[in-house]
Amino acid sequence: MKERYKLGLIILIFLIFYYLPIENQRFTNAIFESLALAKWYAQEHVLLCLIPAFFIAGAIAVFVNKASVMKYFGARANKVLSYGVASVSGSILAVCSCTILPLFMSIYQRGAGLGPAVAFLYSGPAINVLAIILTARVLGWDIGIARAVGAVLFSIIIGLMMHFIFIKEEKRRQADEDFEVTGIQAKPLYQTVLHLFFMIGFLIFANWGKPQEGAISFWWILYNLKWILAVVFLSFVMLSSIRWFSKDELTQWVYQTWYYAYLIIPLLFIGVLIAGFFFGRVGYEGIIPSEWVYSVVGGNSLQANFIASVVGAFMYFATLTEVPIIQGLLGAGMGKGPALALLLAGPALSLPSMIVIMRTIGFKKTFVYVSLVIIMATISGIIFGAITD
Repeated sequence: MKERYKLGLIILIFLIFYYLPIENQRFTNAIFESLALAKWYAQEHVLLCLIPAFFIAGAIAVFVNKASVMKYFGARANKVLSYGVASVSGSILAVCSCTILPLFMSIYQRGAGLGPAVAFLYSGPAINVLAIILTARVLGWDIGIARAVGAVLFSIIIGLMMHFIFIKEEKRRQADEDFEVTGIQAKPLYQTVLHLFFMIGFLIFANWGKPQEGAISFWWILYNLKWILAVVFLSFVMLSSIRWFSKDELTQWVYQTWYYAYLIIPLLFIGVLIAGFFFGRVGYEGIIPSEWVYSVVGGNSLQANFIASVVGAFMYFATLTEVPIIQGLLGAGMGKGPALALLLAGPALSLPSMIVIMRTIGFKKTFVYVSLVIIMATISGIIFGAITD
């Protein structure tokens, strides 16, 4: 039987290459866009976004004890506290849908309940103060406010729905799994909190985006000082690592960081290559023509909102890039309802992130999570479009 499968695979690969449409300009352009997006991703996101996120995830896995995670995010934690903290985490972490993944994986593997972990997963890239302010200034305050309110509500509602849908599996998981990391003694709380705070500070300021012209002076001051602040936080990270942690602890931290990088990076790049092939980069087309998108997201129909939600969910958006994209779509005739639907589904999801989420929580939970985001974004778009129209 195995030999039959091998033969079938060989025949399939042969047929793919035999009929490869390399003479088709759109196909070859989509291949180029796939590689170009992967190159851009490697240059812009791996060093300053993903690697710091991996170190943060590793530190959570090694230095944050199980009791702390269970207290705030566990299945028996106070729901108001756990979902409240998870739903506003994006106001602190200005990250994209891929950078949040190692942090999500880390707290989930340390014992966080599925609901609070998913709320954190959605809110991380969705509730970004800079992105919401930019949305309000560029696309209008009505869309900006709707995005902020919608993102907070989405994270709580989707987290709660995931909790209740998979409550039996979660109870078994909480009862059966051992979330401890052996060999590490609990650190004083202030050391762990400050160490994570220093790393998060470096992550935020190293990736601080350039404000738009006309933005308030405070954002420009932070932008001009971003590298000074990033270096200051990185210095504190190094100092706290030397002063507070032993060699064995640092070794386990590095090992855990490598573990997350090894699991996530290959899957992310596979997803980026696929996303680039189908959708291209900002301002460039993949295999799917942009006029197809323009033609179906006008007005405020169910179809327009649903397609905007699906396209947003599968397309990759770096932090803040969704705003100029939607500005162009609005100029091309996109309705305000579909614009909000894309804003609520796009930054929080992407094809690369789906692949990693599937590795973490399985296909069934991932499918339900993605479906909930798309359905809620579609409904929100229809309601918002009806109000604004």
